[in-house]
Amino acid sequence: MSHSPSPRTVVGCTLLVIALGAGAGACGSDGNPLASRPYDATDQISFNGPTGDGKKADPDKPLEVTADDDDRITDVTAVDATGRYVAGALSADGSRWHSTEPLAANARYTLRVSTEDEDGAPGRRVLTFDTGKPTAQKRLTATFGPKSGTYGVGQPVTAELSQPVRDPAQRAVVERALKVDSTPYAAGAWHWVDDKELHFRPKDYWPAHATVRVHSNLDGIKVGDRLWGGASKELKLTIGDRVIALTDAAAHTMKVYKNDEEINQIPVTTGKPGFDTRNGVKVVLGKEYFVRMRGTSIGIAEGSSDSYDLPVYYATRVTWSGEYVHAAPWSVGSQGSANVSHGCTGMSTANAEWFFDHVREGDVVQVVNSEGKTMEPFGNGFGDWNLTWEKWREGSALTKKGTKAAPDEEARLRPQSV
Repeated sequence: MSHSPSPRTVVGCTLLVIALGAGAGACGSDGNPLASRPYDATDQISFNGPTGDGKKADPDKPLEVTADDDDRITDVTAVDATGRYVAGALSADGSRWHSTEPLAANARYTLRVSTEDEDGAPGRRVLTFDTGKPTAQKRLTATFGPKSGTYGVGQPVTAELSQPVRDPAQRAVVERALKVDSTPYAAGAWHWVDDKELHFRPKDYWPAHATVRVHSNLDGIKVGDRLWGGASKELKLTIGDRVIALTDAAAHTMKVYKNDEEINQIPVTTGKPGFDTRNGVKVVLGKEYFVRMRGTSIGIAEGSSDSYDLPVYYATRVTWSGEYVHAAPWSVGSQGSANVSHGCTGMSTANAEWFFDHVREGDVVQVVNSEGKTMEPFGNGFGDWNLTWEKWREGSALTKKGTKAAPDEEARLRPQSV
């Protein structure tokens, strides 16, 4: 060790305090290592930042402090001149601390490191350093979905960001730059699903036969200190006929509407008690001519009374967890009169084939009067329409709580030189 702390023989408290006033000095602190003046831990602490005059740290690189020899780190604080602290994590054994968030550019930081040696004596090292201009800048781009093509009136537009955006002000910059134009016009809004994903939907379903164009104005826009917008590929969607399938679980009937005209009524069976079909609006995710369905995929024990392993045809998927509209020839006797499925909507093979041929991705499948829960908005398909317009707008970074919908705001963004 390079330091020579004063002797630290711990004096035991062996005297019984007989009188209240006589025991004040029975347990003195002179021998307590924690009462010692902190030693200079400079030689016991390594730091990955700059040490020479005029040198500056790259704000994009994390700070790292390590303890040498038998010392251990007990606490580290890194704060800039404005009082902003840098979050960090200390290893369980106290041998290493590292920052967990970026530093500010062109800032001065004070780093305070507290340590203790093998005897428990405290040490300390305090140093300052400056950050410079980042050596690399992150680019924020958006990948729009779904793929170009023709979709139903319920299809949301999605935007997957290349970098997470958490700050509300930065989210507003991003959202203003992501443009969705519909012909005919349809008022709509973005909703932040999480830090990297947004969904756009109109207040109501898309107009039938609309053309939807999606593009980003982020390229060259400064989003944050070291985050700049990059180029993103545009997206064009065509909206087909307005096709809505309305299933009444209590009446065991599905009515299919095309451009607001009923074109078919189909007897169906939905989920039985304990496996009730989800209520609410779902959007067709895809179509599969053949699917092998097993009860084990939804948690049903193999060999139990509810166990099944069936070949299924004309399967139209509406959730990622496995809810379909499909052919169920084994339950034709119950279709139109009872709910006997494990959550899917079953119908005869002929009716399932007809439905399969008359719907496309993005068409709407709505279930009412089921005992099941309401379809979740996100994570299991497109349940976006199960949020009211007011709730949907609350997920926008451009909406102030308690305000009414305003006309779409034009993005006032101009590229800046990086």
